[in-house]
Amino acid sequence: MMLRDKVALITGGGRGIGRAIAVRFASEGAAVVVAARSKKEIDAIAAEITAAGGRALAVAADAGKESDCTHLVAAAREAFSRVDVLVNNAGILGPVKPAEEITPAQWDEVQAANLRSAFLLTRLVLPEMYARGSGAIVNISSVAARLAFPLNAPYAASKAGMLALTRSVAAEAGRRGVRVNAICPGIVSETRMSKELGQELGQRLGVDPSVQLAQALEGVLLGRSVTAAEVAAAAVFLASDQSSAITGQVLNVDAGAAFS
Repeated sequence: MMLRDKVALITGGGRGIGRAIAVRFASEGAAVVVAARSKKEIDAIAAEITAAGGRALAVAADAGKESDCTHLVAAAREAFSRVDVLVNNAGILGPVKPAEEITPAQWDEVQAANLRSAFLLTRLVLPEMYARGSGAIVNISSVAARLAFPLNAPYAASKAGMLALTRSVAAEAGRRGVRVNAICPGIVSETRMSKELGQELGQRLGVDPSVQLAQALEGVLLGRSVTAAEVAAAAVFLASDQSSAITGQVLNVDAGAAFS
């Protein structure tokens, strides 16, 4: 088991990529703290993990709020004594509109959910990781941070910010035993966010969502979307000791959508 005896805190764990990461981490031996705003969803995931013989705690929290993050980390420490791995996966799509139609309030909401949340939790877990001399942080960004797509400026900007946060904290933390890396998933068509994006783009562009998806996949080397399980596998690797020499890096799990 690649994460035996590790304690992992995973935000945005209620569904999609976050859910896949929580289940996979538990199967690899980690005790998982699953956080999201929807208590019903994370309670179901924690129950599923526990029924399979794993260890899990569900904590309802809005990761964009400082008080909720403080409570979340405290709950993780109370249940499992520490946090070895932080996976910053919480996020929202935000408005699918041209920049001039986006309000400052909409912009701020996306930055809080996607980028501020990663900062808040990172700053809370780093001191204990430094004291222990070990730890791993995995930030779930997006291929939108690396490629030019229209109608998603707040989301793309927040995800690009996560990459800058990754590099900066990696530079600070490396000599203190903590590794920080990011994953940029491509199109994960099974997720609710991807389906919502397809619907919004279809309405905006006057194209059937299935046609729009097919067109988007034409430029992908493997010619297909990515699965949440594939992103989870990459997260396990970056969280585990098998990636002990890797920090400050961005791993594209995108079926060949971006090249850098």
